[in-house]
Amino acid sequence: MTTTAFQKVYTKIDNITKATVTLRATGVGNDELATVGGKLAQVVKIAGDEITLQVFSGTEGIATNDEVVFHGEPPVLRVSDALAGRFFDAYGQPIEGGEQPEGEARQIGGPTVNPFRRLQPSELIATGIAGIDLNNTLVTGQKIPFFADPDQPYNQVMANVALRAKADKIILGGMGLTNDDYLYFKNVFENAGALDRIVSFVNTTENPPVERLLVPDMALTAAEYFAVDKGEKVLVLLTDMTLYADALAIVSNRMDQIPSKDSMPGSLYSDLAKIYEKAVQLPNGGSITIIAVTTLSGGDITHAIPDNTGYITEGQLFLRNDTDTGKVIVDPFRSLSRLKQLVIGKKTREDHPQVMNAAVRLFADAANAKTKLENGFDLSDYDERTLGFAKDYSEHLLAIDVNVAIDEMLDTAWRLFGKYFSPAETAVKKELIEKYWVGTPTAV
Repeated sequence: MTTTAFQKVYTKIDNITKATVTLRATGVGNDELATVGGKLAQVVKIAGDEITLQVFSGTEGIATNDEVVFHGEPPVLRVSDALAGRFFDAYGQPIEGGEQPEGEARQIGGPTVNPFRRLQPSELIATGIAGIDLNNTLVTGQKIPFFADPDQPYNQVMANVALRAKADKIILGGMGLTNDDYLYFKNVFENAGALDRIVSFVNTTENPPVERLLVPDMALTAAEYFAVDKGEKVLVLLTDMTLYADALAIVSNRMDQIPSKDSMPGSLYSDLAKIYEKAVQLPNGGSITIIAVTTLSGGDITHAIPDNTGYITEGQLFLRNDTDTGKVIVDPFRSLSRLKQLVIGKKTREDHPQVMNAAVRLFADAANAKTKLENGFDLSDYDERTLGFAKDYSEHLLAIDVNVAIDEMLDTAWRLFGKYFSPAETAVKKELIEKYWVGTPTAV
């Protein structure tokens, strides 16, 4: 062993697997970075003086006498306002050149905010997407996933949320993005003139999959700077958490750990929880809200990744293709925001809860009418009207391309009620009917 400029250098590796190397070393810390034969690595296991390093790009080409240089610190991100408008890789390095932002170096993956400092979430975070804001309203400090099939346009939805959301800062954590998806995010943000409030950390399919494990921690370290230090309302968008979990499985399997359900590591729950539990509402007005995409394999909600996610998060948002309109909608039956009661009718208009409930009930009546039709039963006049309502409701309110303010969403719902139903059929309170009912049937 030699020591150069505070870095420890070793030249004897005892064991090499597909993803890891093991050697004997002293004075090494958990998660510390190192270079193995010129490749970046990280400490993943310490057993006495036996150190196991995970090599991010794999161990191919590494020999037992290659130099192992310990950096003396875990991965860090330099935080400052200069992060805004920039795209970084999984190590916090600028992707397309440019100066590395100056700022305080902070270790990534630190502990969550002390529970004593947390407040109950109570502030509305509007996304402009009616399927979310009307039926599944989000609250600052909430953590919620999008469940979507791999062929659905979930990255476009995330980009739209980034542009529409009423937040001070948007932090994007992209894991396993195709180059097209990366360029899509970049072009959308640049063309909208929104880069001044967006920070992006990106791992593409061209990068080693194991690097994805750093992306959420990088994104959340930046989020904590803006929320905790600056008192800002921060929205963190993570896509795709299934690819993050796959990277966990790669490392676990290559370290010969016994897999758990669906070939996932036994630590999956805690690995996901340490990310999602960073969501917080702070006394200084700052907050971190987390929306994450979890892609489903064949729509399987029982797979270990969505299953564990559901235990940690406060609801879920389901994307599905609507056969009536041909559009992707936010499914009102399978989506749920468990915190929406904290803001609907309080931070939104008084009629919001009643309109939301009435619209979903009438949409459910339309689903029953469809079942009757498919089974050859005659439809009543009411059935026919619910089917017309359901198509307009999907087209004008549930579709992900609808971008309006919440009051306009409510007004649209009232117009649809007036177009297809009598006041009594909506079962909305009389005083709200008298105040908001659109009396004559009109086109939306």
